[in-house]
Amino acid sequence: MSDHVHNVLDLSGALVVAAVDYHQTTIYVVGGGTEHETVTPDDPRGLARNVYHRHGNPDGTYESQNDEYWHTIGEALRPAEAVLLLGNGKGKANESHHLVAYVEKHMHEVAALIVADVRIDVTDLTDAQVQALGEQYFGETPPRDHGDSRRGAP
Repeated sequence: MSDHVHNVLDLSGALVVAAVDYHQTTIYVVGGGTEHETVTPDDPRGLARNVYHRHGNPDGTYESQNDEYWHTIGEALRPAEAVLLLGNGKGKANESHHLVAYVEKHMHEVAALIVADVRIDVTDLTDAQVQALGEQYFGETPPRDHGDSRRGAP
């Protein structure tokens, strides 16, 4: 992979949650605890510090990440069985929508893995909350603790 992928996990055949924003994409294996892989964009001009910028576009409109970032994320997700995307924002500022558009156009086999693209404030979620969302979505929720040493629902 690239030098922008850190803490690489084995996603082969795994159910995966990917929290996508403009600073980084964090990838979790459902049921795998809080361990995660991160993909960061190449940002030589420092554009990822702000969602929008004015240098080179006087109206201040939003500029998405470059295609290399989307490709790197797509390659990281390729071995998964299914992917739940979590993304921030609305419209042009929702990075997960940009990722979906890229993989639908350039990486059809990765696009087929995406089962949902959920809008949520990923920057405010903890690792455990992302895991819980993935477990809930994929039906992998562990048995509930009744508080009296019983496990599972009656």
